[in-house]
Amino acid sequence: MDFDTRLHCGISRPDVESAAVEAELAQLGITKSLFNLYMAAAELGEATIAEVAARAGMVRTTAYHALQRLEEEGLVTIADRDGKRIVVAEDPRKLLERGKARLQAIEALVPQMRSVYNRIKGKPQIRFFEGEEGIRTVLWESLTLTGAPRVLRGYLSMHELEQTPGLGEVERFLNERVQRGIELKVIRSRQRDIQPIWPTSRAERRELRYAPPEMEISMTTFIFDNRVSLISSRHENYGLIIESEEFATMQRGLFDTVWSVSEASRPQDSI
Repeated sequence: MDFDTRLHCGISRPDVESAAVEAELAQLGITKSLFNLYMAAAELGEATIAEVAARAGMVRTTAYHALQRLEEEGLVTIADRDGKRIVVAEDPRKLLERGKARLQAIEALVPQMRSVYNRIKGKPQIRFFEGEEGIRTVLWESLTLTGAPRVLRGYLSMHELEQTPGLGEVERFLNERVQRGIELKVIRSRQRDIQPIWPTSRAERRELRYAPPEMEISMTTFIFDNRVSLISSRHENYGLIIESEEFATMQRGLFDTVWSVSEASRPQDSI
């Protein structure tokens, strides 16, 4: 349809663009009436609720509740001024900021929700993560444990961790663990240790033991809640999370057995 045809049909370019925006916003839960209210507020700059409602062709009481919804979305601000309720339109980029905040909140909640979901369903879940980004994902999910006591059990393969995701990333992970009040019981093998770091420390809520000489830990593993996470070497370059109550219980029992025969380290010990 060319420009002349659009004019003949009564359809202008702004109308087409407006309809497209409305359709996109509708997918975000912002209806046509909310869109019209926002556009009315933007056109007026600063105006009373009654003025915005009139501009949008809505009843004042209906507009008031809709404007409250827009305020929750960060698209308008409603303030008292000289005894009147004034509406000010905000930059639509606020939608992007709120979207990012929601995504972060969802990312933090999903592992816990999935844990509950899988317990109810009684079925195991296996999630595979490829590459360095996937390994970081697996590493950080280990801090989402919800059970009590808040104890994270782990086998650390220091040589492999130095390569991927790197000791700097692991250091940030360990610091965040302390901030969250999570205890760490960790088993390492002397054959894989590389630097004098991360010894037993009450302040850092960490207890380190060394596995028997015949046991070489070549893969980092964490056991928490009903999950077991595994981090490979850079050669294979993947992370794996297994969500299974039975599997996690078995791995927890095996860890405790190895722990009982491992060599305790003094707080001043280093690797």
